[in-house]
Amino acid sequence: MLSGVLASLLFAGTAGAGVAEQSGPAPTGKTALTGNPIYKSGKLDLKKCEEQPVRPDDLDSSRIYLEFLMDCLNESWEYQLSKAKLPFSKPRLETISRIGRPTGCGDFPKGAQAVYCPINKKITFFLSPSILSQPTELFLFQVMAHEYGHHVQQLSGIMGAVDSRTYKSDKDFLPVLRQVELQAECLSGAFIGSVWQSLGRRQSDFTYVLRAAYDTASHGKAANIAYWLKRGFDQEGPGACNTFSAPRSKV
Repeated sequence: MLSGVLASLLFAGTAGAGVAEQSGPAPTGKTALTGNPIYKSGKLDLKKCEEQPVRPDDLDSSRIYLEFLMDCLNESWEYQLSKAKLPFSKPRLETISRIGRPTGCGDFPKGAQAVYCPINKKITFFLSPSILSQPTELFLFQVMAHEYGHHVQQLSGIMGAVDSRTYKSDKDFLPVLRQVELQAECLSGAFIGSVWQSLGRRQSDFTYVLRAAYDTASHGKAANIAYWLKRGFDQEGPGACNTFSAPRSKV
């Protein structure tokens, strides 16, 4: 889920020197949305990500799990953005065990599992009782990868391009927000697919996440959420994730 600048209508409320030298400014306007260089960067190259042991109803092991997963995401997307000649910086991560903490883009929204704030480039992850009760399922992994997808959108100019538009109302903004959220879903799938063989998981773990999708105003139909997640997973790269050029029926 996205928090802050882009979601304001709905919610009141260190790269290496070599990478920095090779990168240029992120694109703007329509080019950032439909012709972004991240779409032409190929498959994600990281093929191994070791999941840390995690125990049911245990905050500490879940925090450690997410921190190690963040390392994998940083390594994978830093290289991917360098291939696209886009700038990279690491996001911040904060885990919370109760709602009410500020995110940098207002208070943590009710009903969310995690949010990304583009203002301070921070992922805030709510380790709720429900997700802690089943930590060995793929949900911790997938939600984290989704929020990191928003960070990729921020770095590649996609969020800036969306935010620079004028929206007459919430209803006018919702279709664009769905494109943003479904793209983050696809980017999460691309990362999961790229490291899947190293996880030692059953295919049913991923299928379970696909089937758990449900309709929401901000993310769209369950069928489309599952479509973009699987599309990213199958193609293992952001080239699968151009929701801004997709048929209306898919977003």
